[in-house]
Amino acid sequence: MAQRNKRNKNKKSGLADSVLGTAEWVLMAFSVTLVFIVFVMQAYTIPTGSMASSLKGAHFKLRCSQCGYLYDYGFDHQRYNLSPNVTPGGDNVVIEPLRTGRGNRVQRTLPPRCPSCGYFMAPVKLSYGRPVVPPERVGPVTKGDRIFVLKCIYQFIEPSRWDVVVFKNPVEPAINYIKRMIALPGETVEIVDGDIYIDGKMARKPENVQEEMWMSVYDNDYHPVEPEIARYNGHTWVQPFVNTEGSQWDLTENSGRLFKLESSPDNIHTIYYDTSKGNDFRASYAYNNPRSYKFMPVCSDLMAQFQVQAGQGDAVLGAELTKYGIRYRGRVNSDGTMVISRIDAEDTITELAAGQGKWVQGDEAKRFRFMNVDHRLVLEFGDSQIEYDLGRDRDDAGTIIKVMPEAKIFGAGELTLSHVGLFRDMHYTQVTQNGDHILRAGAGDPFTLSDDQYFVCGDNSPASFDSRLWDQPGLGNSGREYREGVVPREYLVGKAFFVYWPGGYQPKIGNKGFGPRLVPNTRGMKAIYGGRYQTDTATD
Repeated sequence: MAQRNKRNKNKKSGLADSVLGTAEWVLMAFSVTLVFIVFVMQAYTIPTGSMASSLKGAHFKLRCSQCGYLYDYGFDHQRYNLSPNVTPGGDNVVIEPLRTGRGNRVQRTLPPRCPSCGYFMAPVKLSYGRPVVPPERVGPVTKGDRIFVLKCIYQFIEPSRWDVVVFKNPVEPAINYIKRMIALPGETVEIVDGDIYIDGKMARKPENVQEEMWMSVYDNDYHPVEPEIARYNGHTWVQPFVNTEGSQWDLTENSGRLFKLESSPDNIHTIYYDTSKGNDFRASYAYNNPRSYKFMPVCSDLMAQFQVQAGQGDAVLGAELTKYGIRYRGRVNSDGTMVISRIDAEDTITELAAGQGKWVQGDEAKRFRFMNVDHRLVLEFGDSQIEYDLGRDRDDAGTIIKVMPEAKIFGAGELTLSHVGLFRDMHYTQVTQNGDHILRAGAGDPFTLSDDQYFVCGDNSPASFDSRLWDQPGLGNSGREYREGVVPREYLVGKAFFVYWPGGYQPKIGNKGFGPRLVPNTRGMKAIYGGRYQTDTATD
């Protein structure tokens, strides 16, 4: 009996030790997790579209019903009378619903517009006082991107320009914001024609950041199936690339998706992009409601891109972009010579840079890109690249004039172009999507930061409430106030570095989705780039 009691006692003691050990491990795991979240890294959900399209808040994933182009359109909680942390479920949320204004009058809103073909979605109509919603105007809302934020990094190193940072909203410190770092303590920042100037010098974007910033103006892979309807920027759709007088490019091959030329290698043939037929070069954002487009300035930082195949014999290929009325050309010859040049008003050509690449071989296709961005001219052909620095002072690229830029493609010989596209740079605007002017750091109004003060902006400049617009002092402890327009050092939370869940998909049986969005969108998982432009040592 005594031995049995002793065994039972030992069993109880062992069970107690096991429970205690498990509890210790749970407590330790909880403590480590807590320390990790508080001091090291934390998950964060993008709440709004102020960083779109680099990072997205709640949004609709749209496919143009005419040309098939995929794009994202922001979900504005205010238009649906929802708080920012509430995202509706279901597949039948109306995109840009009718709203009731004064006197219960129905207010029509502009529908989303395709950033490639310019198609405006079909309108919501009223029938006997009730809205009739076209099928293309309903869809599910995707929640904002989920990201990882490295919280401890700024305890050890200084933030870099172009970092994507999470910080406490200076006016409402209980709320976290996410923006891009633009200016650092002691610097003077000025926004001029969409570009950032630090201490009077152009602040260029690093290559990885720049690749995120390119926005489609036109993609020739996507043609509408009903070009005859008058909903493409208010008119019917026609090919926006047009031959100049005497030019012989065939723009009809493969239903217009290939541009072909068969000519003498001595005669240059040119096509140009007609902004009256396609999207123009204003700094419009497909993510935002088109009502803002009329307020948007012209963006003259452009890129022409396409794939090229060539026949036998000599040939010439190139693109021409204008900025402030000055023409720049990127040209590749069939001997591999690459040249960047400037053409003045008298058509005098000045060679700015030259290099050697490799021409197209056999049936291969090579990518051609020519860009004018941040006062840099860059010509890429296959793996080869040359560039020319126009300078970082304000007028180094010419006197700023408000004129629509031009884009042309030229060539001679036997050429076939595919995947033709035009892109514009992200543009820091001096007006909001409602037409309101920014309060600080605009052209002619430089803004100087003091110690421990930072200046931040959103990538979706017209829709971002940031350092340009904050109209109240920041709130500190013990009644202390911070200067309007700045993020104090102590309000920096951390650096965003990875999108780990960019909105999932529903599982599908056939064509029908069901259940929660648990299928990962792997294409949207990505690193979040920041850091300095490598050669801007003067101010960076």
